[in-house]
Amino acid sequence: PSYRRVELNGRYRFENFIVGSSNNLAHAAAVAVSENPGFVYNPLVIYSGVGLGKTHLMHAIGHEVREAGHDVLYTTTEEFTNEYIRAIREGTTEEFRDRYRSTDVLLLDDIQFIIGKEQTQEGFFHTFNALHMAGKQIVITCDRPVSELSLLQDRVSSRLAGGLVVDIQIPDLETRMAILRSKAEQLERRFPNKVLEFIAGRVQRNVRELEGCLNIVAAHAGLGHQSLNGDPEADVDLGLVEQALEDSLKESNRRVSEEDVLSAVARYFSIDKSTLKGKKRDRTTAQARHVSMFLLREEVQLPLATIGRVMGGRDHTTVIHACRRIERQLEADTRLRRDLMNIRESFAA
Repeated sequence: PSYRRVELNGRYRFENFIVGSSNNLAHAAAVAVSENPGFVYNPLVIYSGVGLGKTHLMHAIGHEVREAGHDVLYTTTEEFTNEYIRAIREGTTEEFRDRYRSTDVLLLDDIQFIIGKEQTQEGFFHTFNALHMAGKQIVITCDRPVSELSLLQDRVSSRLAGGLVVDIQIPDLETRMAILRSKAEQLERRFPNKVLEFIAGRVQRNVRELEGCLNIVAAHAGLGHQSLNGDPEADVDLGLVEQALEDSLKESNRRVSEEDVLSAVARYFSIDKSTLKGKKRDRTTAQARHVSMFLLREEVQLPLATIGRVMGGRDHTTVIHACRRIERQLEADTRLRRDLMNIRESFAA
């Protein structure tokens, strides 16, 4: 079969990655890997919430090692899965193996999508082993720590944890300002500091949203709002900025819906929404169901009886029990706290 080549993004380079306290370890590890692939930090696993720069670092590694003469294969886990299943179906597993095992550096984005896919995990396990034993570099991104990838085969998770696992946190105010200044340079524009401070203060969780807001302000400045241009020290009517960003900020701060919660929880725990509402009682499903009820109460502020109805006709005492259980767990369980943080971040994705 002809394999689709997934290209590296030309904009994602080390030179334009803004380093701050939230990402300095991940950046240092990525640079080290790009300078000496296959010898340090193999595999390198970078995890973070949505839009914080893990894919940027992965592509930056790809550009560096390719320019040094190494063969690089970048793909998403979804693409890897599709190709593997197709190879099995069409009897072309030999070609699949050759494609993935002949590269010097494998960059695999969003490994969490392999959860629950036993056949794909099998293919990944053998691909990983072949590359690793040959001293080839593997770089992987993920939306959570390896230890929290439920339903991942132990032998796969132990391979992932065998290298260096680093995370990227939500950027602090200083880093958000630096990101905006860098973006302004790329746009070849100057903005009053007050404009940048306003955006950095209002958009806190996601680098992509930060850059998107600056693009919108730049467009408005180009359409006649000259006060949004120019001298960094200039005074400016922030009402104009707020007006320009009204829709974006509304989206960023919009109310979470019942559908948002159920979709995010189902995606995070790799189960169907129908399973959340159903009768299955295995440990993962029960925990996902309790988390759903808790978030429907906390984020959507639904009445208990409504939550019970949404969750497949359960009574309100079941909902109370589930919410109290999660509250108790949150007091001591750092893993659950991170689970909830990741799920909440994904509402905006």
